[in-house]
Amino acid sequence: MPELPEVETVRRGLAPVMEGALVTRLELNRPDLRFPFPQAFAERVAGRRIISLGRRAKYLLVDLEDDLTLISHLGMSGSFRVEDVVQGDFHHARSKDVKHDHVIFHVERDRSQQKVIYNDPRRFGFMHLWKRSELDLYPAFAELGPEPTGNALDADYLAVRLNGKSQPLKGALLDQTVIAGLGNIYVCEALWRSHLSPKRQSGTLVTPKGKPKKELLALTEAIRAVIADAIAAGGSSLRDHIQTDGSLGYFQHSFSVYDREGGACRMPGCNGTVARITQSGRSTFYCPVCQK
Repeated sequence: MPELPEVETVRRGLAPVMEGALVTRLELNRPDLRFPFPQAFAERVAGRRIISLGRRAKYLLVDLEDDLTLISHLGMSGSFRVEDVVQGDFHHARSKDVKHDHVIFHVERDRSQQKVIYNDPRRFGFMHLWKRSELDLYPAFAELGPEPTGNALDADYLAVRLNGKSQPLKGALLDQTVIAGLGNIYVCEALWRSHLSPKRQSGTLVTPKGKPKKELLALTEAIRAVIADAIAAGGSSLRDHIQTDGSLGYFQHSFSVYDREGGACRMPGCNGTVARITQSGRSTFYCPVCQK
């Protein structure tokens, strides 16, 4: 499933085309994705101008005129691509099977007409409409924690959330009420960068007075750094994820532990070997030697 850096990469790729553009038509090639489309979906979106593109956790937000936001989740295999209109037609990328082109935004911006195409072979993605002024009430957003890219995430905040917890650190960081949008890949990488075991009890990073220990300060910086590096690399192209221009993200080439079971630890001076364990039904990759 695309994680936060992949969705942010999609947002940045679509923004130059969609922000300020008029949606002249919304084409639906089926009645549903994971869930049915909103009632009168095409009619409610067509004719509106796109004000901005945003992101909340792993959700793409398309802000439209008249206090309306289109919320899109990519699911397991969803992706967007942009294609120019050429003499009333357009050319499909060879890497995409057009029978999975389920939603097509016909947009016009600066007298240029383009098509923004949502392709989703597995159809686990979905699209909803919601009032922009009431976005905090959207069920999936109601209890989300702060973004790992925002100023609200700091060691003091994490100390409050982790204080007294015996839960393994890996599970605590995957809790979306603690940090929004932080997924399995980047938790593994951040824990490795901060020399912390995924099995360590969360509360051990907090002092008896509820203050962050130096390990928690290091973890907070590692979370920020790994997300920033992944966004700069265009995300990790695992399985289905591609960028809006059809190119691949390449952060997976920088993985230090994720999906590297049996490989040598890349921490300078460490002679450990990357191990894989299962936590809450998910694979965790870490170095037992340098992560304590």
